[in-house]
Amino acid sequence: MEQVAKARGYAHSVAVDTQAFIDKHTTVAIERTICRLMGIDGVDEVEVPLPNLVVNHLRDNQLLGIGSALMLGNAMVSTGKSPQEIAEGIADGSINLAKIPMGDLDAIKNAVFAVAEKTVAKIAQNRNDRQQMLDKHGDKVGAWLYVIVATGNIYEDITQAVAAVKQGADIIAVIRTTGQSLLDYVPYGATTEGFGGTYATQENFRLMRAALDSAGDEVGRYIRLCNYCSGLCMPEIAALGAMERLDMMLNDALYGILFRDINMQRTIVDQYFSRIINGFAGIIINTGEDNYLTTADAVEEAHTVLTSQFLNEQFALMAGLPEEQMGLGHAFEISPDVHNGFLYELAQAQMAREIFPKAPLKYMPPTKFMTGDIFKGVVQNALFNTVTAITGQKVHLLGMLTEAIHTPFMSDRAQALDSANYIFNTMADLGDEIEFKQGGIMQTRVAEVLDKSVNLLAEIEQKKLFSTLEQGIFAGIKRGRDAGKGLDGVTLKADGYFNPFIEMMKEK
Repeated sequence: MEQVAKARGYAHSVAVDTQAFIDKHTTVAIERTICRLMGIDGVDEVEVPLPNLVVNHLRDNQLLGIGSALMLGNAMVSTGKSPQEIAEGIADGSINLAKIPMGDLDAIKNAVFAVAEKTVAKIAQNRNDRQQMLDKHGDKVGAWLYVIVATGNIYEDITQAVAAVKQGADIIAVIRTTGQSLLDYVPYGATTEGFGGTYATQENFRLMRAALDSAGDEVGRYIRLCNYCSGLCMPEIAALGAMERLDMMLNDALYGILFRDINMQRTIVDQYFSRIINGFAGIIINTGEDNYLTTADAVEEAHTVLTSQFLNEQFALMAGLPEEQMGLGHAFEISPDVHNGFLYELAQAQMAREIFPKAPLKYMPPTKFMTGDIFKGVVQNALFNTVTAITGQKVHLLGMLTEAIHTPFMSDRAQALDSANYIFNTMADLGDEIEFKQGGIMQTRVAEVLDKSVNLLAEIEQKKLFSTLEQGIFAGIKRGRDAGKGLDGVTLKADGYFNPFIEMMKEK
């Protein structure tokens, strides 16, 4: 385990160095999140979300670095109004935060913390409610079966999700509409017209949560709900999920930089607050390492998956998120034509399980090499299920019969659930009954991947994270420090800046 300790040491050093940058900056997404956590909701007459309107007002008046908590608190003390009433006043032009003289700092903080405590208490209660339901129904031993719904219409999603629950699903993930990660606002209300998925909104979260609670009571299981707090609204969606008792969130420290060309400074600052919220809410984060392998070769670039897992782990720990809530990702994506490819897949999964023993690892099915041959696809998914059965993966995203042809039917989902349950039952204790050959193919493969990961992490530590991303050393994708989407939403914190939720949530 010496190499594992080295890798963690390098990753920790990278996270500590990067945290110094994070601590000095805030973003428009963070400030909107603070607005939402202080109770601001709704839209104006032209459908602009009020949190956006407030933060745009701060930015237009060069007040963003002072922060929404301080400015709203000052207005609360001065006017006696609530944050929601202040936001509505900004919307109708009756309130200008820049023209309200700054009052006593202690009085301002007391006012802000009084409001913040109510939201923090609500999120804590959601966490308690989840635990009570788990205590009532019992939690599943072994892998959680994870399926997706993606109709674009939240009401159709609910129909499909309830059917999946009755078929045996443990986790329902509502796929976000195409491109939502690039929107610098969160849409409002229930939505029925998404593209390749459904908009992530607070109302959609509420509707699906209620439907899954009802279906869960009917089948006698607690059903976990998953969505995506990634992209330009990373902490904002994390807050909405926390308020509506979601259980999982896709939340990667690097994915948006590499695969959505979101500015690295913006993403790195945003991911910290989003993970504080998820940690406090008891939400499991799922990281996006599987996406590296949709473009990179899973044999040659396996070490980049492990490297990202080490980095995601350390960034999560910096935010106070415990290992038990780190759904570190990987995927069954080696070409079926690779000689002994199954051994490499098994080795990678077993390696992840041993290196991150407390993490509820998220394991993704084969997609890159799926074809129109559904019979071969069934075999590929069966081998994928077998790896989970042997190595104890926890969050198991099911492969679907016709995934390479069209959006899977509900019957395809039922077949996938039946196949997984059959394999998990018939191989339940196989992993405890076998040992891996000393010096064999699998151990040799793991040593090679780990050594490459250690070397890559050492290089990242030396060059620093931002320089590494600029040079394309990680994942072979170059991103500019001052390029990409969302940079104009990053600003230095001014003297007196405070975020009450970081303090309250990390303390608890």
